[in-house]
Amino acid sequence: MSERNTVLRSLHDVGLATWFGGALMGAVGLNGATGQANEPSERLRLSSLGWKLWSPVVAGAIAAHGVGGLGLIAANRRRVDQDSGTRVNTYSKAGLTIAAAGLTLYAGVLGRKVESGAPEGADGATTPGESTPHEVAAAQRQLKVIQLAIPVLTGVVVVLGAQQGEQQRPTQQLVGRLTRGLNL
Repeated sequence: MSERNTVLRSLHDVGLATWFGGALMGAVGLNGATGQANEPSERLRLSSLGWKLWSPVVAGAIAAHGVGGLGLIAANRRRVDQDSGTRVNTYSKAGLTIAAAGLTLYAGVLGRKVESGAPEGADGATTPGESTPHEVAAAQRQLKVIQLAIPVLTGVVVVLGAQQGEQQRPTQQLVGRLTRGLNL
């Protein structure tokens, strides 16, 4: 692979890093900190405000990651077509990325439901209180799982990206060529 794809790789990697890190920080840091607010009504309001401010950033990060990823697939289409390991890795990354994007979008929908319960308050951003309306509590319980699933999925995509980097080592490329040549 003699041509460089620095811009595409940067979009792909920085977008993914932003998405992963922001999701993890939001789930642990933002939601954890807002759960410590003295007033139960402030817990949901502050958490919702933080996630609203994050929304355009994560949308940009997902878009950058997607553009970079699609560009890299196009630039390396021959390798993806010819090397089964690269193909499986690429399809796995794509599937996990789509799943994480879907969960991120759904988390936003749930977040708006949670925000509607701010006046009644809650024990935490994803922990209902006694006065939390039923539909808000249901959204909080879903968010409790989804907020951790997003960094897990994006973290696996990071690991698969590292695996792709290892597949580009000259010795790994030689093994792939020999295997194809011997029809193993």
